[in-house]
Amino acid sequence: MFQDFAYLIVLLPIISFVLTLFFGKKLPANGGILAILTIFAAFVISAGTLAEIYHGGVVEQSWHWFAFLDFGILIDPLAAAMLCMVSFVSFLIQVYSVGYMAHDPAKPRYFAETSLFTAAMLGVALSDNILQFFMFWELVGLCSYLLIGFWYRKPSAAAAAKKAFLVTRVGDVLFLAGIIVLYLNIRDFTVPDGAYLLQFQTMFAAIEHIPPAQLTIITLLFFGGAVGKSGQFPLHVWLPDAMEGPTTVSALIHAATMVTAGVYLVARTFPIFLASPDALIVVAYIGGFTALFAATMGLVMNDIKRVLAYSTVSQLGYMMLALGTGIVVGAEVVGVSLFHLISHAFFKALLFLCAGSVIHGLALQDLRQMGGALGKMKITGITMLIASLALSGIPPTAGFYSKDAIIEAAYSYWAHTGDIIPYAFGIIAALLTSIYIFRLWFMTFTGEPRTDYHAHESPPSMTVPLVILAVLALFFGLAAHGAFSGFLEHTYSEHLIEEAAEIGGHHLATEHAHPPALLFYMPIIVGVLGFVISWLIYNKRVFRMSSIISKRNPIYRLLLNRYYQHQIYTEFVAITIVHRVLALLGEFIDRRIIDGIIDGISWILIMVGEVIRRIQTGVVQHYAAFVVMGVVALMLFLFHGGGIL
Repeated sequence: MFQDFAYLIVLLPIISFVLTLFFGKKLPANGGILAILTIFAAFVISAGTLAEIYHGGVVEQSWHWFAFLDFGILIDPLAAAMLCMVSFVSFLIQVYSVGYMAHDPAKPRYFAETSLFTAAMLGVALSDNILQFFMFWELVGLCSYLLIGFWYRKPSAAAAAKKAFLVTRVGDVLFLAGIIVLYLNIRDFTVPDGAYLLQFQTMFAAIEHIPPAQLTIITLLFFGGAVGKSGQFPLHVWLPDAMEGPTTVSALIHAATMVTAGVYLVARTFPIFLASPDALIVVAYIGGFTALFAATMGLVMNDIKRVLAYSTVSQLGYMMLALGTGIVVGAEVVGVSLFHLISHAFFKALLFLCAGSVIHGLALQDLRQMGGALGKMKITGITMLIASLALSGIPPTAGFYSKDAIIEAAYSYWAHTGDIIPYAFGIIAALLTSIYIFRLWFMTFTGEPRTDYHAHESPPSMTVPLVILAVLALFFGLAAHGAFSGFLEHTYSEHLIEEAAEIGGHHLATEHAHPPALLFYMPIIVGVLGFVISWLIYNKRVFRMSSIISKRNPIYRLLLNRYYQHQIYTEFVAITIVHRVLALLGEFIDRRIIDGIIDGISWILIMVGEVIRRIQTGVVQHYAAFVVMGVVALMLFLFHGGGIL
């Protein structure tokens, strides 16, 4: 029954966007109630559809569009899980927003844009073909630009929005190039009746007809798009600056929408990645390095939202790392990655909403000015502690089950290939994650206030979503880890995965590797160790950080300046490459070649005109002489051409 109304999952938030945009000031809560109701309805349809296909089945609806394309819906286990996560987390964030944005004069614009943002992400999850996927993908990017720059009169917000738009465009161009290369390779493929060329099922069926080198190019271009959207190194620089928008927008971007789209793209096209000889190795290395790289910067950030931003980059790296290990583990890593994506959505949305509650209650964002907030903000403090435990992967939280599965997959990769680097990336990043998130919690909620602030707990419209998310962050993994992975294993057929692995030259492991006891418990050990280190330093003060936290310390200065990425991108990439090379080259082509051709044509025409002008003397005798000469020349030509002379 629910699957017959699957199109409403996207359509309802779009209706909310249109009505709120034009009539928001006349609607209850300036459009907030309408946004809540439509997104909740989308969640109900998504959950109902998931229940209907849980024991087998796929929802496929397609409408003819162009000659070889369609506008269609595909809801398989992968899409169903994504739809439920996006709609549910977005619903809770919208409920929270009613209280958080209560005093903002631009509420109608906010609720309109967030509704469109949610609709775009739901459209990405629903799409049954890569071109439709790309259209919604671009709409997600547009909405992120609008929401990051929501307070556009603030220069830093406008700059952050432009930065996000430009950096993600790099990835989007790569993604589009991948679609073009894919089309050129499969355009002669015979499409079965009722199917279309760029549908995912048709793409998978055509894998064996694509040369391996072309498969590698296609998948790396796709991954370039995912790197931009999901903030992977080196296109991650936009994500921390996205904090300039409202905290609820940060929660949407970092938990339910936008950044998860890149992970979903790799998961959605996983058989093509598996068929490529080398692409998944690149995915594993980039993901693992991003997890570690971002975690190092999270250690020294003092803005509460910026710490969480680097945490998001790091956790997205974990998801990519999991997908990269698929050359050994197979399609099971799709479930592993999506499991962490969904559990991360719960505890990361909770972390950001708790940060918003702290900012609302303390009117502060700098951790160095906080302290002792637990006495006045018990609900916020306790729920944020639960989210911190989940992020650190400490049992029995959802983060423990999902992160442990990723590290186990990395160990299997190590055991079967002899390559320890992805596993090492994951373990070290897990230790740093635990240190920086508990540093944030202890600096915010324990000790004595470091400034004269007046704290108060947030209203129920904000704390109720915190409690719901805290319950999910605490118990989701325990309840769903077995059933969830088994459900997602049915996304791709065993035959398709085996065929793709054979094309890519990969030998999938037939059974899980069993690590020694120390390595088996290593994720828990590093999570607890990080907690203890932060407790000793930031709660018990057994070690004076002033000896390390100094601008004279080159390592601290390097981390605080974020490895000078802004300077590198701005001064080297933007100025040296874009301006001094591309812009000057463009100027040379424009002024010397194009203008030169136009100026040359003009000069020739002017010279011809000047000659003709001089002939026009105004003397009748001259004109008569020219006529006679012309007649004689014409007669000579005709006689000569006709063979008379």
